Amino acid sequence: MPIKVAINGYGRIGRNILRALYEANRTDAIRIVAINDLGDAETNA
Repeated sequence: MPIKVAINGYGRIGRNILRALYEANRTDAIRIVAINDLGDAETNA
């Protein structure tokens, strides 16, 4: 069962954490369930 994690802030560090998670193929161990940021979804995409 993966650990559920939320990212608070999707700036430089938040984006790098998400990228590292997928590049290391660790999606079976950690699952991103939410990303909290001030911008709207289109800006963050």
